[in-house]
Amino acid sequence: MTGTMDLGGVIVATTLAFREDDSAPAGLAVDYDRFAEHVDFLMRNGCRGVGPNGSLGEYSSLTDEERRRVIQVAVEAVDGRGIVVAGAHGVGSHQARKWAELAREDGADGVLLLPPTLYRANEGEVIAHYEEVAKAGLPIMAYNNPFDTKVDLVPSLVAKLAEIPEVVAIKEFSGDVRRVYEIRELCDIDVIAGADDVLFELMVNGAVGWFAGYPNAFPREAVELYDLCASGDWHEAKALYEQLVAVFRWDSRTEFVQAIKLSMDLCGNSYGGPTRPPRGPLSAEQRAQVTADTERALAALAAR
Repeated sequence: MTGTMDLGGVIVATTLAFREDDSAPAGLAVDYDRFAEHVDFLMRNGCRGVGPNGSLGEYSSLTDEERRRVIQVAVEAVDGRGIVVAGAHGVGSHQARKWAELAREDGADGVLLLPPTLYRANEGEVIAHYEEVAKAGLPIMAYNNPFDTKVDLVPSLVAKLAEIPEVVAIKEFSGDVRRVYEIRELCDIDVIAGADDVLFELMVNGAVGWFAGYPNAFPREAVELYDLCASGDWHEAKALYEQLVAVFRWDSRTEFVQAIKLSMDLCGNSYGGPTRPPRGPLSAEQRAQVTADTERALAALAAR
């Protein structure tokens, strides 16, 4: 079973709530109830779906049991209103395939998949990785994040991955907006905007969806922004984007998880809270800047 996924819309790379618990890793237990509430909040605000267990969901800091339960809770909370694209990232293809198989078993609609993590794979190894995970039978959104993985899924490599029937989309996080045209010239694959602060530019160039971070804090406005772009209302879209892009830039910074969680708390609609190590708290300076950027966005939105 390969199938396809309708990726048009805002799929939110969900943050994960933690609560203090001395018996849990680093003294922080996953707060599944708050996570379920957050997923429901996103779906009620018009999002296409959720992407749990991405880097924003702190998957690399979770135990195996936590990581699986996160997907189960996401599927339950979405409750058929949209799609769940589960992070299946792994050090090697056998680990990633196992996560994809569990995601399928637990009701996810597809998986988001980096190249092998912790290892700078060559082109042949990258292709083999995706071929192996494809055996799990779920649609795959490949994820190009050359900053964290040190592997760049350049357009020519994306074209080779697109020959794998299960690979139906590419989440583009390189920041190079020129790539949309090149990928579309080389193959038939959905290009998904993967960095919030180039969303407008990628949509103008032909991206069809948004796998997003900051919509954790601003889901309603993000859906409006996506819809304006999708319908070609570029002037209105640009006006809204300009009010949000300063805070969206934090999605492309090292402390993006902490920043987005702080913005969520400042917006007051959903719980952000702490991050689990190795992610530590923001510095006082960073906290002040995230706060200023978030409050400026909130003020601009309130004045519309």
